[in-house]
Amino acid sequence: MADKKYKTIDLFAGIGGIRLGFEAYGCETVFSSEWDKEAQKMYEANFGEKPFGDINLIEPEDIPDHDILLAGFPCQPFSIAGKGLGFADTRGTLFFNIEAILQAKRPQAFLLENVKRLTTHDNGQTFAVILEKLRSLGYTVYHKVFNSLDFGVPQKRERIYIVGFLDPIHFKFPKPLGFYQPLSEILQDESEIPKSYFLSDDIKQQRLNALKGVPPFPSIWHQNIGGNISALPYSCALRAGGSYNYLVVNGVRRLTDREMLRLQGFPDTFKINLPYTQARKVAGNSVSVPVIQAIAGEMMNALKHQKEAIKENVQLTLLEPQYEYKRSKASLRRALTKTRKAKRAMLQKWRRIV
Repeated sequence: MADKKYKTIDLFAGIGGIRLGFEAYGCETVFSSEWDKEAQKMYEANFGEKPFGDINLIEPEDIPDHDILLAGFPCQPFSIAGKGLGFADTRGTLFFNIEAILQAKRPQAFLLENVKRLTTHDNGQTFAVILEKLRSLGYTVYHKVFNSLDFGVPQKRERIYIVGFLDPIHFKFPKPLGFYQPLSEILQDESEIPKSYFLSDDIKQQRLNALKGVPPFPSIWHQNIGGNISALPYSCALRAGGSYNYLVVNGVRRLTDREMLRLQGFPDTFKINLPYTQARKVAGNSVSVPVIQAIAGEMMNALKHQKEAIKENVQLTLLEPQYEYKRSKASLRRALTKTRKAKRAMLQKWRRIV
């Protein structure tokens, strides 16, 4: 029997990087949403459809039926209620749209992508709210931080990936490749680069003066907030709001739009129909396609084989044990360590009260 063709929806779609990863496994996109006008233009040029705009303007019930929800949702800060209410409600945040659609449409699975710092925002309470909301909807949830460098692209880009299944089925994240494509295969020939991409002599000299040691070749020079320069055989994370000189090739020129898409794992057949300023923005906001594709492959395997999830009894609160779906031993050790610390802190607090 042929493998099932899964229907997906592509929320906060950007230029379609998550969609590409799932289409590699034959998935069919039945709905897409992206509010940024420039990203919409590039998405339409490559997929033949213009994404729906503001997700707040469509009722969850009106979203087409689908098997897998995909979303690279923005990291919008969650406020903490205090006042005896515990964690803040998710209403008013863009995550609420995802939550509402999951509740209304009940897809078999989902994949969410976000910045790594989501896991530590507000001392981890924001992430705890998200996981609790997803689990309360009946989903078996897995999460892991991956670095794009470990999946073949020469870009240091750490992101959190959250995977969920409506049925309690076993899932394992893909194993990192452990290597990345050399920059020499990403960078365009200097003779192809317009003169406007090259830095002035003054800026080049400033960068060279701030550099320590002998840079590798080829390399991408990264300037941090403190003004220090690092020359690396890979790129630091592309940023939508980074300055034009944030990342510099061999200390002499800016990255081209095609090079930026290559650093995100997009094929050269992917059309660029935006001016450079906007192309930089959408590339910086995008996802690393090879990471998504690797996770999509494992999700397809999990849905196909439907093995029961392994539960482990982990004491996560002082009141009662909860079941955590099996993670790595290191992850379990971290969970237990956090529990012990919380327990000690509460005991100390009680002693002070007494």
